Amino acid sequence: MAGREPLYAWARAAISRPQDALVCGVHWELVRHGYRCLGTGDQPGPDERKSELLPAGWEANKEVYTLRYKSTDDARELLLKAIMVEDSMILNVMDRGSQKVADVTLAVADYINPEHLDDFHKVYKNTEELRTRIASGILAPLGAPTEKAKKEPEAKKDLQRDDDPLRIPPRQPAGTRAPSWPSSVNPFAVGGEDLDPLGGRSGGMIVDPLRSGFRQPGIDPSSGIPGRLPPGAVPPGARFDPFSPLGAGRPGPDPDHLRPPGYDDMFM
Repeated sequence: MAGREPLYAWARAAISRPQDALVCGVHWELVRHGYRCLGTGDQPGPDERKSELLPAGWEANKEVYTLRYKSTDDARELLLKAIMVEDSMILNVMDRGSQKVADVTLAVADYINPEHLDDFHKVYKNTEELRTRIASGILAPLGAPTEKAKKEPEAKKDLQRDDDPLRIPPRQPAGTRAPSWPSSVNPFAVGGEDLDPLGGRSGGMIVDPLRSGFRQPGIDPSSGIPGRLPPGAVPPGARFDPFSPLGAGRPGPDPDHLRPPGYDDMFM
């Protein structure tokens, strides 16, 4: 892969054992995923800066390699320890911010040809498997450094969708009361006001003469209307069209007192 070959050529003088070549390959995978090396050891040193190259003395301890990394956006700092146990290498990585830890065990012989340390084109093998092991075993549990940047466009997209004036119903400004939309649960409720104009429902075409801006209790004709209908005259739930103004002292004008337009026309 582009970039790893120049890195290996630069570090070739310090590579004397197969585990050195494997650490170099692991280092490049971290660089590919947005990390840069700060230096060696557990603690920061003077004049450190992020670099794609391995720091001086990175291969000094052949049993325990200790390297520190920081993401390009400065959101994460990793501490990598590559520990040799017989013929295997244990990669232990800790995110210093969240204290999360991830580890992967690699058999050196599965990825390095020890007899070809001088030839970059032959020293590595099973590179795709190595990339997958590092990505799934280390980078995924700790989180990619660009994870925050990937989420920002989605949040912006959601905000624009909420502000779309063509959406129905439109989003209400803060502090205002949302309109009371008719319920769409029961499609057969349409026209219920026409069947029962005094039932207090909405959506019909008949004007309730008692609706003058004040909330009125519903009228149950089956309970009887004094002087007009006895109790039980209208079965419960049956349609009932009032044949005269109901009640006395109701608020608002009497519908019978409202003269229609053109009332003085003798031909009306």
